[in-house]
Amino acid sequence: MIEARELTKYYGTKLAIYNVTFRVEKGEILGLLGPNAAGKTTTMRILTAYMPPTSGTAKVAGYDVLEQSLEVRRRIGYLPENVPLYPDLTVRQYLEFVAKVKGVDGRERDQHIEEVMDRVNVLDRADSLIGKLSRGYRQRVGLAQALVGNPPVLILDEPTSGLDPRQVIEVRQLIKELAGEHTVILSTHILPEVSMTCQRVVIISDGTVVAEDTPEGLARRLSGSERITVHVRGPADQVRQALERIPGVLAVHETGRVTNTVHGFALDSKVGSDVRERVAQVVVGNGWGLLELHREAMSLEEIFVRLTTTDEPVRDEPARAREGVPMR
Repeated sequence: MIEARELTKYYGTKLAIYNVTFRVEKGEILGLLGPNAAGKTTTMRILTAYMPPTSGTAKVAGYDVLEQSLEVRRRIGYLPENVPLYPDLTVRQYLEFVAKVKGVDGRERDQHIEEVMDRVNVLDRADSLIGKLSRGYRQRVGLAQALVGNPPVLILDEPTSGLDPRQVIEVRQLIKELAGEHTVILSTHILPEVSMTCQRVVIISDGTVVAEDTPEGLARRLSGSERITVHVRGPADQVRQALERIPGVLAVHETGRVTNTVHGFALDSKVGSDVRERVAQVVVGNGWGLLELHREAMSLEEIFVRLTTTDEPVRDEPARAREGVPMR
């Protein structure tokens, strides 16, 4: 549904993004993460045909953002970080204007606008001036304009900015409900938001893609092993020795006594192996009590910090010159 290939963008002599490449499948929610000035907004502006890349290509719903930009725009709902609203219009008037611009059929327009307002919970402010709304309500109106016309692709830049905790939960749930019916790119600084809503993650640092995978996949790749936590009622030394003999287990670490008779262990196993069933069989087979067994993973915060904190140069200037990309 969305394909970016080797996108590079210069602002004058300043390089914003370099060789950004990723795909978003139909009906998928992709999280676009990165520090400030990493290149996220530049990437989103190129995908929405707001501005061209210096080099590289991008397609949205099969249409090229350079050669078929109008077709791309017809299929995108875009929520920029700073929502462009008209403060002297009511919510209903503004959405009617957006619907006309997007070519929504006049016979269906009123009902469609009602449905969109209901979906983002602004029906109670339909006849209020946008300039009189709180920031949270204005953000929801911005989300409503992105949904007008029922576009197959949604590109959302900081969609929960300015919302209170209850509204944040509502918007996250709405975004999750959009999956399948819409393809969504979600850019945010709020890492738990990505964990709760996105199926895959693209992390951009210093203008380049440094990782693309599911949050769980990134955790496995970076840690180099799987980790399992288990709490067992039984003799600590015997339990540890039995766990160490399980095929696929690389190391067993005692994490401390949970109660007088229950001990905690952390097991490292080979990437791609799932030894939980064998662990359960060993514990139960020895007559010990299995009180807890779960897989652990690096948090998205840990992954983000590790991938975006480096003292090594990210880009190879001579390689860019060889590939025909201008030097700074």
